[in-house]
Amino acid sequence: MRLTIAASILLVLIAPSHSFKYTSAPSLSPSTLLKYPSQHTAYRTAYTSLHVSATPVEEKDASATESVTILPPISQHHLQSKEDVDKLSFRDLQKECKSRELPANGSTAVLRKRLQEAVGLEFQNPSVNISEELESALNGDEEGEEVEEKVAEAKVSREFQTLCNEVHQRAAAGHWKTATRRLKKLKKLSFNEYTAAAETDDAAVPSTIPEDVYLAVLRSCLADRSSGARASQPARKVLEEMVEAGYVVPADLGRSAVINCLGNGPGGTHDECGGIDVALAMISALERQTGRNEEDDGMLTQVIASYEAVVIALGKDGDVEECVEMLGMMVIDKGMTPLLGTFAQVAQSVSKCNKDGTKGELVLQVLSYAKMAGDELDSIAHAEAGRTLLACGVIVAEGMDNLALGLRLLTAARKSEDPSSTDKCDTLVCSSSSAAQRASTLIHKRSIDRAIADDNWKLAVKILELMAPRSLTPSPGLLKKVIAVCAKSEKSRKATAILLDWVSLFEKGETADRPPLSVFNTVVNACEICGEEELTLQVLDTMKKTHEVDGNTITFNIALKRLAKLKNKMGCEGIIIGMLQAGIEPTVVSYTTAIGACAQDKDFVMSTQWLERMRSRCVSPNVFTYNTALASCLDGTLEGSKAGSEIAVQMMEEVGKELVRKVKGNARYNSALPNVYTKTLSRLLMKQLRDNWRNDLIDMDEAKTTVRVPLLRLIDFEKTEEAKKLKADRADIDGDDECVVIEEMEVAVEYLDVEKLHKDSHRTAEI
Repeated sequence: MRLTIAASILLVLIAPSHSFKYTSAPSLSPSTLLKYPSQHTAYRTAYTSLHVSATPVEEKDASATESVTILPPISQHHLQSKEDVDKLSFRDLQKECKSRELPANGSTAVLRKRLQEAVGLEFQNPSVNISEELESALNGDEEGEEVEEKVAEAKVSREFQTLCNEVHQRAAAGHWKTATRRLKKLKKLSFNEYTAAAETDDAAVPSTIPEDVYLAVLRSCLADRSSGARASQPARKVLEEMVEAGYVVPADLGRSAVINCLGNGPGGTHDECGGIDVALAMISALERQTGRNEEDDGMLTQVIASYEAVVIALGKDGDVEECVEMLGMMVIDKGMTPLLGTFAQVAQSVSKCNKDGTKGELVLQVLSYAKMAGDELDSIAHAEAGRTLLACGVIVAEGMDNLALGLRLLTAARKSEDPSSTDKCDTLVCSSSSAAQRASTLIHKRSIDRAIADDNWKLAVKILELMAPRSLTPSPGLLKKVIAVCAKSEKSRKATAILLDWVSLFEKGETADRPPLSVFNTVVNACEICGEEELTLQVLDTMKKTHEVDGNTITFNIALKRLAKLKNKMGCEGIIIGMLQAGIEPTVVSYTTAIGACAQDKDFVMSTQWLERMRSRCVSPNVFTYNTALASCLDGTLEGSKAGSEIAVQMMEEVGKELVRKVKGNARYNSALPNVYTKTLSRLLMKQLRDNWRNDLIDMDEAKTTVRVPLLRLIDFEKTEEAKKLKADRADIDGDDECVVIEEMEVAVEYLDVEKLHKDSHRTAEI
């Protein structure tokens, strides 16, 4: 029988390669199977893959048609040899298996073997490592076999024990390289020779490598951080072999093996050793161990900690997409609960890579995964990691212009409390970094701008009041806009409170900008509109202390408005004369207020005189001035109708000048371009003129051809080409500049009180 086996193997060795066919291998004797299992495996593998035919391929018979030709699949990495497969990293091995629709689970060795079989690289010549028994059979030497076997058993037993002792000694001395080499030699002895010898009844030693030998080598590889990285590959092999052998890897060793092989180098390497792929291979082995005992919390804990280390390493390496994907796999697919610090570090890594603003959605995914893992946004800010996570969310929300999300995250932080700090958690989130502080400030500023654009003064004030507790300093422009929108909405108390807070910050040195006089003017106008005389005096006193002035245009205009409300035309004239004597040039608001007193008394004669005085002082009347003068002509008389027609002519002349020269400053409030209220006043004057001719005060034809013509021009002006041109020029001048917006709001408040002198309106009560 031995000669038959040997002859068969020789036949395989000498057979030409072109005559291989797929068939089954002949069986070996039971004694050979027991004594030489490794040779039997190679022998059977060879024969199950190939069959040697004595007939060349050219001499095909009927059985040749049963041969099947299998072409290896096309390799994405051009896998032409076993070395090509061995060069692939763990992640590349998984990708290659998935691309060939092969299972992607298992250790590194399993994945390599699976891939080699798929590409047709698994066959090895059975002539390698021919056992001594086969050589003896070929030589015909069967004498003294039993004696040789006993001697071999004793020799192997002593050598095996000696190697085990050497492994322990080298590992205890910290010589992990030597210990690894001894372990490799021990595995070769154990699996190639010793296993066959251990099949006898009087075997004196175990048939596998003891668990303590593996643990000794593993501990020596993980002795310190440096050797942990350099010894990452041997540690990986030890982990995989222990799991395959059914041994339990201690939780601390498994976690340390993964963490120690990760560093800050490219691919998560440390001193060009270890890396993410090695760590993933270790985790794969630890997961298979966890699958055997689901009740072992220690194993599950080490797997979670290992995954966390890999996720963090992926983020540091810049592969944030795969980092977030693996984090989602941990939470969703595996039901794990990573630490809050893991989510925070991943979010920080994504934020650093989000300079172009294309990866903001990844941070939002991290926030979603944290919530899925049981970390409520309203309660995580008490921990530093939670605040870091929320800060990353705020930064991304600002970059995406998602103001609602940014405010929601800060509100969530505000609901938490940190016992170790006296500050609120939302304050700690805003001040966690310069980027977070900048993003928080911009979110509040843009939110206030949108509230102002919607005339929502309540929301604007509420957001502004949140900035100070969060250690965010509003800009002077932002404060001016909020004060203006409050004044425009006739909320004098809110406007006054914000102004006084601003003055307080300036006095404490917390802001370098003191409130300008225009802001005081806006607040004073709001107080006058609302009839808050005490607030007016308080604001004026504060203005005198802040700017060290006793009187200016603001105080004179306040006096003018109060006299105008009382229809005291002569008093208004005296105030303007006093301004000129004090060297203070009256503004267009001052003259318009004086004309407003005339409108209160329907004195169009004095209104016309004030228009002439304005022009003599090189102060151009604007649309509000002309509207107030037109309102003074509504006295029901023919003279009033003619005066209104004359004022309409002057207004159109001013508009004609604007066609030649551009308006300086704010076009909306410095221009004479007719507005909707101008058309309303013109229609009222035309109605008054109609009543005049019906009362036989003027001939109808004469009225239609003379007095009514300028008024019709004001009504129909919006349809002309001149109006379109002026509107286009105004749009170019105004733009969306912040200073223009603030000026418009402040001027609107000034003229709001003037227009009330001749408009039917009522005061809105402040709640």
